[in-house]
Amino acid sequence: MLNIALPKGRLGDKVYKLLMALGYPCRELEDEGCRKLIFENEESGVRYFLVKPSDVAIYVEKGAADIGVVGKDILLESEAQVYELLDLGFGRCRMAVAAKKDFRDDTDRPLRVATKFPHIARTYYDGLGRETEMIKLYGSIELAPLVGMADVIVDIVETGTTLRENGLEVVSEIVPISARLIANPAAYVFKGEEIRRICDELKKEISK
Repeated sequence: MLNIALPKGRLGDKVYKLLMALGYPCRELEDEGCRKLIFENEESGVRYFLVKPSDVAIYVEKGAADIGVVGKDILLESEAQVYELLDLGFGRCRMAVAAKKDFRDDTDRPLRVATKFPHIARTYYDGLGRETEMIKLYGSIELAPLVGMADVIVDIVETGTTLRENGLEVVSEIVPISARLIANPAAYVFKGEEIRRICDELKKEISK
């Protein structure tokens, strides 16, 4: 069986439709009322796990899943030991630094950075040689500069509407983000032929 970690939500739905088109259907997974988390189809030799998007890389890294689909942001933040096989080209956005429009960096003190992605933010600012104080938040981080708790934020930006509505703007872009196909290194050895076939077929599907 090929074990595939699918992120819950729209991304997982889109990936499943692609895999179904490649010959890996699992009809039970298409039942909207079903609450199961594991779905198997012995005929097509596939087992799907539905997991939280931020957990996909862990399931693949630990070998519970052979392959999975995850955002580049999660890969960078987690530093999971997996093979990144393919940029699927959807879910596109960017990791960026944003601040109030009148922001001026005071280099005489550490820069206060509010973010859900402290590893990405720290790596970025270390590369610039800028000393920082990381503030890990889980909710609406746009609030942090507005109440004076942080100087800047590092977050995923899609349209930028939320930033503009809160008087913030992008200061710099760190890295483009999109959905990636990943594989467990051991599975890539032992199930490599099938994984590579899926990767090649996905390339053809997304290039249509």
